[in-house]
Amino acid sequence: MDRYDGFREFVLARQQALMRSAYLLTGDVHLAEDLMQSVLLKVANRWPRLVRHGTPEAYTRKALVNQYISWQRRKQRRSPSADPPERRHAHDDATIDRIVLRKALIRITPRQRAVIVLRFYEDLSERETAEILGCSVGTVKSQTHHALGRLRTLAPELSELFAETEEAGR
Repeated sequence: MDRYDGFREFVLARQQALMRSAYLLTGDVHLAEDLMQSVLLKVANRWPRLVRHGTPEAYTRKALVNQYISWQRRKQRRSPSADPPERRHAHDDATIDRIVLRKALIRITPRQRAVIVLRFYEDLSERETAEILGCSVGTVKSQTHHALGRLRTLAPELSELFAETEEAGR
């Protein structure tokens, strides 16, 4: 029996969902790929223990969020942020909304961004999000509230979208 039995199947089955989460966290395809690769190395090293405890999915999601937050902290210590120059392109309204939302997500704290991604993009419950982030349900609720408030400030043109999101969360 190989120590990595089931790991390949796990990656093949969950790769797209995990990559989507990584992209939503980083906002960049290449960084998302780097994040996934880094996390999957950690998962592979702990695979036998994760299978024994029956928690590979939860561990992988938690590692993804923690690694992203760690990268953000390291990045903030190294250099001040600078926004890339604006480019002019023709887009439809839905595309513009996605671009505005992505730019706003990048400007909130890594922890708040993780809560938004897990709650609204991954459609996890408050309890599941709290378990992944290693915090209380109350913290998830307050982080969600603060993140949505900050997003409203950063992207007021999306206020209708945020109102729908809050209604769905209740």
